[in-house]
Amino acid sequence: MMEKIFHKIEELTNEFKQLQPLSIENKQRLDKKFRLEFNFNSNHLEGNTLTYGETELLLMFDDTMGNHTMREYEEMKAHDVAYKIIEEYAKEKERPLTEQNIKYLNEKILVRPFWKDAITQDGQNTRREIKIGSYKEFPNSVRLQNGEMFNYASPIDTPIKMAELIEWYRKVEHELHPIILAAELHYRFVCIHPFDDGNGRISRLLVNYVMLKNNLPPIIIKSKDKINYLRALNQADVGSGEDKLNPFIIYIANQLIWSLEISIKAAKGENIEEEDDFDKEISLLSKQSKRLGNEEIKVKRSPEIVKETVNNTIQKLLENFDLKSKKVSTFFHESDFYFNINNSDVNYNAIADIEVHFLYEIAKNEKFNNIRFVYHFKGFKDGGLNPFDEGIYFLVKFNEWNFSICYPKNNEEIEKKYLYDQIISDTEISDISKDISNELLAKIKRNIKEIKD
Repeated sequence: MMEKIFHKIEELTNEFKQLQPLSIENKQRLDKKFRLEFNFNSNHLEGNTLTYGETELLLMFDDTMGNHTMREYEEMKAHDVAYKIIEEYAKEKERPLTEQNIKYLNEKILVRPFWKDAITQDGQNTRREIKIGSYKEFPNSVRLQNGEMFNYASPIDTPIKMAELIEWYRKVEHELHPIILAAELHYRFVCIHPFDDGNGRISRLLVNYVMLKNNLPPIIIKSKDKINYLRALNQADVGSGEDKLNPFIIYIANQLIWSLEISIKAAKGENIEEEDDFDKEISLLSKQSKRLGNEEIKVKRSPEIVKETVNNTIQKLLENFDLKSKKVSTFFHESDFYFNINNSDVNYNAIADIEVHFLYEIAKNEKFNNIRFVYHFKGFKDGGLNPFDEGIYFLVKFNEWNFSICYPKNNEEIEKKYLYDQIISDTEISDISKDISNELLAKIKRNIKEIKD
């Protein structure tokens, strides 16, 4: 069976080579297909809930459509960065694979340290801080389907086994067929499980590092095929002898056949959309419809909704940024804060008065279109003969079906839109506040530079 599969792969590889080079358009279609498929499926295997369509919106347009945790969006984008990193690694044919490369991939996909539920060696539930880019400090285990606990390499043994893994890889890199090399590298890596988290994603990144380095298309392990994927790995666990990896090698080889067939279609200019791709888009459309189209879920602007948005989300943003503005104000002789409503010429100074003036404006104009918040700093203390003024603003627009927060960033205006019933995380609020603060500091630094020049 294995010989037959390898023969088919050889035929497909030769056919694909004869169709190269691909046109720019066809290469872009194919690259996008593999990029979306790999990021979506590899993350879905680990529990990420973004749909295929939401993954496309996020990676191609930086649009965070959907109701997911901020960490899910961050990890999807970070995984995309890691995929680009292995593409770069693979291009450098003489560059050896190192433990540092692997640690760097783990650091990238996990973004930052976090807390996660874990299981102790005796099967007890616990919580543990997940560190990024470094080998595990505590034993990690998995509960098998039969209820037994399976323990991976110990923290003490992990550095030794990882060094042995790299030594093995460098020794056989040019001796083994790429499929066998990729499958065995994946299996050996997951048996060590060197990190507290991200081991599955790293193993699949390493598989595609091998594929790309050998001028083969990336392999996509579909999340819908998770049972067969895990079964093939388990067969290697319970097997013995030199052939114990054969089921997993065959599994990986079959995934490469799919990738080669898609690549050949793209090279010929044929449609590479699969039937389930259509279903994915229907699923996204259905989700968006439920989110934006049904009267039971959709929330329209009203005085009550605007008031709730101001008192919750906007108030949080003001409080967050106010702490930063006070630090900036120490460099100036005076500082002012004011806001105006519906582009009015009337400015109000106290944050506490927002609700009072809001009710007054609503009485005049039910639409209540926007609030503009302005922070103004006067007379830079170390400005010498040129004690310049500086300021920053952000604008909240209340649209019919959503509200948006607008603010300057890199000399452009950023606009972030949110549904009225959408929960805005503290992290998102903090990120907006950081963007506004950084823009203010950049403006002050430019003024200082002009004085010096």
